[in-house]
Amino acid sequence: MTERPSITAFFPAFNDAGTIGSMVISAIETLEDLTDDYEVIVVENGSTDYTVQVLESLAAHYPRLRVFTHRQPLGYGGALRVGFASATKDLIFYTDGDAQYDPRELRLLLAAMHDGVDIVNGWKIDRSDPLHRKIIGRVYHHTVKVLFGFKLRDVDCDFRLIRRDVFDVVELESDSGTICLELVKKLQDAGYRFAEVPVHHYHRTYGQSQFFNFPRLWRTGVQLIQLWGKLVVRRQHMKQIAARRRKLGLPQP
Repeated sequence: MTERPSITAFFPAFNDAGTIGSMVISAIETLEDLTDDYEVIVVENGSTDYTVQVLESLAAHYPRLRVFTHRQPLGYGGALRVGFASATKDLIFYTDGDAQYDPRELRLLLAAMHDGVDIVNGWKIDRSDPLHRKIIGRVYHHTVKVLFGFKLRDVDCDFRLIRRDVFDVVELESDSGTICLELVKKLQDAGYRFAEVPVHHYHRTYGQSQFFNFPRLWRTGVQLIQLWGKLVVRRQHMKQIAARRRKLGLPQP
């Protein structure tokens, strides 16, 4: 992009006390190099460690940091929806607060955000997870790619830069981790244009994943089938998207 855009960076955070501080500071330092108009948002999501205390300390030192604390967990999807709805800048960058991605690589996303691009999606150069998580991740990736007709190389890479005005057309509903599938599917079906860039993925140094346990995998499977029925079989969201685009005077995909 030739101009310096306004950017919101936000992180959902759940039991990320050991990493969220470095994520916020790295994001602020990066944004200061990229733009004069930015904000950082953290959506704290029912943490039981000292994440809230870390965020309160950060907020006292960084005036452009906004913290939303929810003592009752919203779910991952609920946290993302709060972040998207709270963002005020033209571009929205988000990634998780667990430091498995490097906020400084926002520079790579921004460099790919040309006039003809609406979303820049990262893809993991190499997944730094234990072997069983890599296997589950690959099975999951190929399954959802077939079920939903995804065209992206790495659908479950939560390292994205998105134009905020796409949410005038696309409305998200999921409260769980399936929101990433809902987001990409609805953006893809609405005709928005993607670019993809390689990013690094790092070993988790603090806490543990909330996804890779059997009860959650089972719930995710059920939610996945429900989402597939809604977005692929019934396709009601396509009518909703078409209506919003007509209301905004935008061309149909």
